[in-house]
Amino acid sequence: MYFPAMTLLSSLLLSLGFVHASPLSRDTGKASLTISTKINTVGASQLVEKERARIQSLKYASHDDSSGSGSFNVSNRVIFYTAEVGVGTPSTSRTLLVDTGSSNTWVGASQPYVATNSSVNTGNSVSVTYGSGAFYGEEWLDTVTLTSDLVIDKQSIGVASGVFGVNGFDGILGLGPVDLTQNSVNNTFEVPTVTDNLYAQRKISQQVIGIFFSPASESDNSGELVFGGYDKSVMTSPVRYVPLTTMTPAAHYWGINQSISYGETTVLSSTAGIVDTGTTLIYIASDAFQRYQSLTGATLDPMTRLLTITSAQYAKLQTLTFNIGGISYGLTPNAQIWPRSLNDVMGLNTSAIYLVINDIGYPSGSGFDFANGYSFLQRFYSVFDTTNQRVGFAETVHTKSSSN
Repeated sequence: MYFPAMTLLSSLLLSLGFVHASPLSRDTGKASLTISTKINTVGASQLVEKERARIQSLKYASHDDSSGSGSFNVSNRVIFYTAEVGVGTPSTSRTLLVDTGSSNTWVGASQPYVATNSSVNTGNSVSVTYGSGAFYGEEWLDTVTLTSDLVIDKQSIGVASGVFGVNGFDGILGLGPVDLTQNSVNNTFEVPTVTDNLYAQRKISQQVIGIFFSPASESDNSGELVFGGYDKSVMTSPVRYVPLTTMTPAAHYWGINQSISYGETTVLSSTAGIVDTGTTLIYIASDAFQRYQSLTGATLDPMTRLLTITSAQYAKLQTLTFNIGGISYGLTPNAQIWPRSLNDVMGLNTSAIYLVINDIGYPSGSGFDFANGYSFLQRFYSVFDTTNQRVGFAETVHTKSSSN
């Protein structure tokens, strides 16, 4: 096993304990497992720079080269989610990053892969570039265990022999569209994803993933990943869907169309962008960001590149509304600010109020004008529906929470 020469960043695990996996519901054909919150304790000084670079790499990633698609730097995330996944027979538990912005599932970043009775080496090499990080190795077929009832036979997984820019987990559980795997494996056009194979092997009744996050500032900050459906018990509204966008390059990912308003003022006209568990903040086109900054009166902190506001400005902050498929999803003033309880952990000014809206780094009209990251997704349940080519959202108990 090769380990990167760079010093790995330390991480603080905020949610510990055994992973809970629900049994498969025979009525609904779905099952869930708990996902845990991790915080990168290195600090937020380069968060915007690194996330903006990641978005640029997603935007400009080629879908017809041999290096794989869905590029991002996995080591520079401030908040990320992991799940415990079993690999092999007997299975070995591995901590995998939950990511909707990439689709290859792979292991071996922190613990060696050992072939078992179910392991088959395809003889094909695999490599995927993640911004300034990457992995390469061999593609194997093996048994992947998500829960006791969700066991995938002959799932194609990457086994890393070289890893760069990965820390805090053993690999990635890729939940993006299958076309992001194109040309990542030698002699293979596309690699069926975990969700593809669950559906093909009739382990789930529909090719749907439901994701629920709890704000990282709360004591119970774990989340839930549902395969084959979603969990109504944590919702306070129905799921409302919007078709996947046809506008490229956002169409290569879980891309949608939306507009954004601050109070009664339009900040971003209807355009395409992505919904992404791998992004911490909410990024919008530069012209929209400038409008938002002007309307809020916020000041750009030169050290972190985050917007800051005073207590008086926070008291006057208005709702930021995302219009998606004709439905309004409002971020309350509290939902627009970084969790103040995490300021000290992240090396931020403990008395400052930071906003989670940021500049994507280029003007609108590119076909990739926003990224609704964790700061949005922690407030709304998200449903990724491959079967019907759509994304859905629902309100939860956290939608109007004042936890920040």
